Order: sequence, then C-alpha cells, then structure tokens
Amino acid sequence: MLSLRLGRRLRTYTTISPFITSSNAKIHLTANDIKKPLPLQEPALIKLKEERNPEKLFHLFKSNAHNRLVVENQFAFEDTVSRLAGAGRFDYIEELLEHQKGLRQGRREGFMMRIIMLYGRAGMVKHAVNTFKDMHLYGCNRTVKSLNAVLKVLAQAGDVEAFESFFRSEFDVKLDVVSMNIVMDAFCRMGMADKAYVLMGEMERSGITPDVITYTTLISAFYKLNRAEIGNGIWNLMVMRGCLPNLATFNARVQFLVSRGRAWQANSLMGMMRYLGIVPDEVTFNLVIKGFCRAGYIDMAKRVYSALHDEGYKPNARIYQTMMHYLCREGEFDMAYTICKNSMEKNWFPSVDSIYQLLQGLQSTGKISKARFILTLVHKRVPSFPAKQLTIMESFLKKS
Repeated sequence: MLSLRLGRRLRTYTTISPFITSSNAKIHLTANDIKKPLPLQEPALIKLKEERNPEKLFHLFKSNAHNRLVVENQFAFEDTVSRLAGAGRFDYIEELLEHQKGLRQGRREGFMMRIIMLYGRAGMVKHAVNTFKDMHLYGCNRTVKSLNAVLKVLAQAGDVEAFESFFRSEFDVKLDVVSMNIVMDAFCRMGMADKAYVLMGEMERSGITPDVITYTTLISAFYKLNRAEIGNGIWNLMVMRGCLPNLATFNARVQFLVSRGRAWQANSLMGMMRYLGIVPDEVTFNLVIKGFCRAGYIDMAKRVYSALHDEGYKPNARIYQTMMHYLCREGEFDMAYTICKNSMEKNWFPSVDSIYQLLQGLQSTGKISKARFILTLVHKRVPSFPAKQLTIMESFLKKS
C-alpha cells in the first residue's frame, strides 16, 4: 500500500514538471504549448441591461430565449419591453412575446400572465386580450388568475367600451371577488361610482361575497365625490354584515374629513383606530397633520408630529413637506429649518417654493448661518436643481 501511494504521488509531480520522461524520449513543453484559459463571457443579463440599441437589444433577447436566467427574470423581461416600447418598436415586442408563448414555458399559466401584463405595459391591449383567448392553443389552462390579469390591463388602459365588452363576455372561467374588485375599482376611476355600487348587488346575487376591499373601494369613491351620505351608508352596511374596516378604509374616511375641514373629527377617528387595534400609518398621520395645519391649529399639528416619533414612526417625505410648508407660513422658521435639514439629509428635498420661503424667512430673521447650511445641502442634491433656481436661492443670502 505504501509503494502504491508513493507511486501515485510521483505520477502527480511528474505531470506538473515541464519535462515528460518516458523510456524512449524526453519531451520539453514550452509556454506556447500550454493553453491559456478561455476568457469568461459577460452574462446575458448584464448585456441586456447595458444595450441601448433597440435592434441589438431585440436580437440579444431573442438569442437568449432558452436561457432560463433571462426568461425567468421578471426585471429583464419588463425592462426590455419598456425600452422597446419607448423606442416605438412594437413589432419587436410582438415578435419576442409571441415567440416566448410557443416555447416550453408557454404551457405555464403564470408565464402567460406575465406575457399579458407585458403587453399591457407596452400599451398593446388587444394583444393581451388575444393572449388570454388563445392560451388553450399553447396547451395552457385558463383560470380566474389569467382572467384577472386581463382585467387589470384593460382597467389601466381606461377604455370603458373595451373594458365592459370583455367583462360582460362569457368564458369558461368564473369570476371571483378579486375580479369584481378590479372591475369596481376601474368603474370608480372612470367616474362611474354608481355603476360600481350596482355591480356590488350583482356580485352578491351571483354568490360572490363582498370583502373589505369591495366596501373600501366604494366608500373611498363616494367620499371623493363628496357624497358622504352614500359613503357612510356603505360603511354601516359593511359593519352590519360583519366585515370590519381596515387601515385603508379608515384612511379613506380620515382623508374625507380633512378635505371638509373637520380636523378634530379626523384626529378623533385616529384615536378610535387605536382603540380598535388598528395602528395608524404614515398616511394617517400626514392627513391629520395636514388637517390641523389647514384649519390653523399649528400647535396641534406639532403635537401630532411629536406623537408620530413617540410611537416609533419615522416621518416620510410628505410629512416633512407638509410640516415645513405650514411652519414657514406661520413664521416658525427654527422648527421649519430643523425639519428641512432632516429631510434633505435623507435625500428628500421639499418643493422649491418651500425652500424659497424658508431661506427668505431665515434671512429676514437674521439666521444667516442656518440659511447657508440649507444652501450647502441644496448643492449636494442629485440631480442638482436647475441653475436658475439655485441663483434665486443664493440671492436670499446676498440680500443680507
């Protein structure tokens, strides 16, 4: 055993040596005889991301039609289609997606749903609908999931006639509550809230039970139309049927109260949310803060802003903007400066008009160092402000 192991080791070392010895001859290997390693090819995903020529992008994607790393990468698909659509090459998009449908992955409903949504993203609505209708030709079974994908595409397109025509068509797939919610939301966005309300009755008669999304969609739509009596009625109907409102439902009502100048009621509703175990989010806080600011109760707005921090939340860009705008209007430039500084340091820049207002206020109250620091942060913005706006901002310091 010992001699065998030694022999193996000797053979290993022999192959490493540049001289190969046999019983008859000695062969000498030079550097040219040793093959250099092949350079690694750049991954297809990186090539797709960096390609800017639409024609080359099309051919590159098509040549990787069987590459699972490309085909199964949702971002690569969406990015390619978006760029081709931006270049107006809808013929390339059609050829790419139709080619994909005929491949192995075209037998999966999830993949066909992605094709439908990609056609929708490119604005090729008719192609999306035809993809759904022809799924059986590719050996792919249709379910309500792919039907809902088409409904979303049609809803985003905003064509009322095409949307209603497809919705009223009969397919071998039954609608579910998600389908009805998509349709009702589309009707509300198209200014047909009454039609959406009637549809809720139809869905109940067909055996589909409305859920909290159904009710919230209708409540929000009627509140936005200032038809509070119907919105409140739907709220009461929802509760009577044992469906409890969620965060989105409460936010819809808070927004309505704020829009009608009823800031105190909006604040009380936020308290009721906590009592019911529904935690307010940044949207709720921003709405209540805005409500108090608009009503002239800036001190209450500051209290709600403090409560936001006390409950462990971090202000978002909208809250910073709201507070800064109204604090400047009330002449409270020190707190406005602090809020503006915190916002800019997080790369959230308030509106240009609010920055003008703050700089002017700081200059007029003699707080030049604070104004200079704000300008320093302004110059760090990426992308930078236009030169004209920067000149106006700097002019406030020159006045001092």
